[in-house]
Amino acid sequence: MFLKYSLIAVALTAAVPLNAMESSAGKLTVTLIADGFDEPWSVEHLPDGAVLVSERAGSLTYLHPNGTRHKISGVPDVVDNGQGGLLDIMIPRDFEQSREIYLSYANRAGGSYGTALGRGKLSSDAKSLVGFKRIFQQARGATSAKHFGSRVVEARDGTLFLTIGDRGQRSEAQNLQNHSGTVVRVRRSGVVPPDNPFIGRPGAEPEIFSYGHRNPQGAALDLNGNLYVVEHGARGGDEVNKIDAGENYGWPVISYGRHYSGLKIGEGTSKHGLQQPEHYWDPSIAPSGMMIYSGKLWPEWRGDIFVGSLKFDMISKLDGKTLSEERLQSSATGRVRDVIEGPNGEIWFLSVHDGALYEITP
Repeated sequence: MFLKYSLIAVALTAAVPLNAMESSAGKLTVTLIADGFDEPWSVEHLPDGAVLVSERAGSLTYLHPNGTRHKISGVPDVVDNGQGGLLDIMIPRDFEQSREIYLSYANRAGGSYGTALGRGKLSSDAKSLVGFKRIFQQARGATSAKHFGSRVVEARDGTLFLTIGDRGQRSEAQNLQNHSGTVVRVRRSGVVPPDNPFIGRPGAEPEIFSYGHRNPQGAALDLNGNLYVVEHGARGGDEVNKIDAGENYGWPVISYGRHYSGLKIGEGTSKHGLQQPEHYWDPSIAPSGMMIYSGKLWPEWRGDIFVGSLKFDMISKLDGKTLSEERLQSSATGRVRDVIEGPNGEIWFLSVHDGALYEITP
């Protein structure tokens, strides 16, 4: 373990080349693919070259390869409040057969808000989600409208990981009797896998895979299928963590940051039995979407970690071996919310600053 601090060429007709971006791999081209989004949160590609973009207020947009776009109906009602709303999109590997699309979102449950996960089938004309069904609902949510986490990743065995923040209630991230501050793992039906680590522990929610997280807004598999998450610290202490079943990642008992007031968090930076981050940032970069790169277009970046920054208007690239950081920045990288890899190795990212989707190519 190391500890340090510190897009497919979619033929959308609206694509507009911008200025070059400097990098260790030479000059890169940044191209505007589509704009006009309001608080875009997630982007995913479909096998036919189309693209889906979620907007936090509750819209799901289909971008056709010919440059046209339309809203998809059948999306669930969401709580558009604070950091909540329509959040992540996950397209499973068998989409061409199943037509399923998974969405994470903030949902009202009784008098509180919680993170939810559901699925529907994209109609043949790509205009609606048919039969959308919620398959997971956070137990014991909160009245606050922050720290929903909410990235969704399909594991190699077909199960789903969903990240959930502490919902602004720090101590609940250490409480296995709710889902706050956890990574949960479920099957695509919502059923709990029988090998989840806390099955059989009295009072523990069986979906929990790991706990002690603050607000993990990025998640990705590495090239060996291991799950990594990136999560917001408070004032300093944003973390990249490698997730192992049943482990406690420390929040708020340990942290490399401080409270926004400047006061110390918990008991320090380490404690026996609590996991250390692979990497942390101080000062905080406000990390969001995360991608671990295949090396298709830039072989020298194979295995590197790409993380969007909502604070410093850049993409943080961490070397996959040393975790040394390179900052990729241009006029387009304003408040980067999501970063993904396209099928041919291009890098796509969403900018909240100008509500736009961009593509990076050599």
